[in-house]
Amino acid sequence: MEIYYHAKFLKNYRKRIACFPKLKKLVKGKIKLFLKNPFNAVLKNHLLKGKKKGLRSFSVSPDLRIIYQEISKTKVIFLDIGSHNQVY
Repeated sequence: MEIYYHAKFLKNYRKRIACFPKLKKLVKGKIKLFLKNPFNAVLKNHLLKGKKKGLRSFSVSPDLRIIYQEISKTKVIFLDIGSHNQVY
């Protein structure tokens, strides 16, 4: 699986995650898990509705989400990261 990063994701990662070492480590671990199996039950991967229809989301922690879009069977682009309220 290949992951691409949208500019918005990178900006929000630097702003919301990078300055917190524990969160940074948690995000890295969940991304590794996502690479092994995107539908692992721990990630709570699901389709989105409404304005974000066609996108998917998975949980990093109880209130931290990564929004992404499938480009192909082997490629995804991470679009945003943040709390539930920040990304929806």
